[in-house]
Amino acid sequence: MIRDFDKLNDAETELMLKAPFLVCILIAGADGTIDKKEIKEAISIAEKKHKRAGVLSAFFKELSQDFEDKLKIMIQSYPYESTQRNPLIMGELSELNRLWTKLPPNFASEYYASLKDIAAGIASSSGGVLGLKSIDAEEAKYIQLSMIQDPKVR
Repeated sequence: MIRDFDKLNDAETELMLKAPFLVCILIAGADGTIDKKEIKEAISIAEKKHKRAGVLSAFFKELSQDFEDKLKIMIQSYPYESTQRNPLIMGELSELNRLWTKLPPNFASEYYASLKDIAAGIASSSGGVLGLKSIDAEEAKYIQLSMIQDPKVR
């Protein structure tokens, strides 16, 4: 159990653990296809964040265990079509806004920044002309994660 989640109930804790995967699915699948490069980038980001010391290290340690398997299972639990999947994911991610006040401010800010990092990393991992790390129009719609408010602004 992650100490910073002490004030969260089980459903809220599950959302916190699930949100990085949701961001991966939202951004990687925005163009209608979740490709291997995007999955590899998501795994790489989780592993890098786990290895760094800091307020989120325990969180990413737990998250990075069996990351690829968890991501693939979660992908299967959502509709195949991005037009059906993305509104569901955006709705779930917007629920994070209710949790910011239940988390230590530093943790909430770092967590939010990590979600933004994940989105940017995945968006630039695939696509573009000759696959040169450009962000396509569909990914650009979601990369700012506008459904999630910055906890510092609250």
